[in-house]
Amino acid sequence: MADTTTRPRPAVTAPPTGETTRRPRPGRRGRAERPAWSERPSAAATIGKGLVLTAICLAVLYPMVYILAVSLSDQNDLAGGGLLLWPKHWSLESYRTILAGGLVTRALVVSILVTVVGTIVSMVLTVLTAYSLTRTRDVPGARFVLWLILGTMLFSAGIIPNFLLVRATGMLDSYWSLIIPGAVNAFNLVVVRNVFMDLPAELFDSARIDGANEWQILWRIVLPLSKAVLAVVSLFYAVALWSDFFSAMIYLNDTAKWPIQLVLRQFVLEGQSMTQLAPNPNQPLPQPQTLQMAVTVVATLPILIVYPFVQRFFTKGVLVGAVKG
Repeated sequence: MADTTTRPRPAVTAPPTGETTRRPRPGRRGRAERPAWSERPSAAATIGKGLVLTAICLAVLYPMVYILAVSLSDQNDLAGGGLLLWPKHWSLESYRTILAGGLVTRALVVSILVTVVGTIVSMVLTVLTAYSLTRTRDVPGARFVLWLILGTMLFSAGIIPNFLLVRATGMLDSYWSLIIPGAVNAFNLVVVRNVFMDLPAELFDSARIDGANEWQILWRIVLPLSKAVLAVVSLFYAVALWSDFFSAMIYLNDTAKWPIQLVLRQFVLEGQSMTQLAPNPNQPLPQPQTLQMAVTVVATLPILIVYPFVQRFFTKGVLVGAVKG
């Protein structure tokens, strides 16, 4: 027969006198209170944020507007001094001078070629290295190579060993000295590798079952799924190559091979004579200030034109793969 004896139930202990169980206090609409950062900002906070962002935008735009206005102004407008944010008399004489002289035009072409070729070389090396390092089980020594690459983020050889290496490899006074020494950035490589590792392994397994080799997997599966991060990394490489003047100052002895950033440094920061910018040595030059601002605009404009085309990939490309190591 079944045991029909009743078992004693556990006693329910009441809270001590004077203490009550704490419950989340209801908010305005009867719901539990949320953290302060989850609440809707007040009107004062919204106005304050708008004022701060407006001040930051003005601080960023003011130098750009001033440089552009001075470069497009007539030299008589600058003689009186004062603040100039809008040209009184428009003039393109400074741009005609620097673009007809040959030095700035040649430097601009050099910078464009070095940036395009260098970005392609850097992306090819970065993608191939990152993809091979995702196969640490299949590639012997891949983990050791990864640690060597990560070590370059903490230690660097220095200027003199790099110069000796460039000279020993025969790249001194050549355009390859601006591309090869910094062709692969360790941080960009780690980001691309993390993105490749986050891709589902089932895609690779199904592709191998269908007979695809590693090159086909990389070209048809990995690269199309990683367009955002590849676009952002390409932008990082392009900006670094376009803005680099220090490598050209160390490795290039021929002034005909100077990029635009080194020309900008020599004539704007160093204050060298701008007679080389004139197409005719006997032709009088505009005021040095307008020439300096015109060279600055020419050196900045190309990268500003490229950036909007990559901007839509920027947020996604920076965040994806940047958390998981």
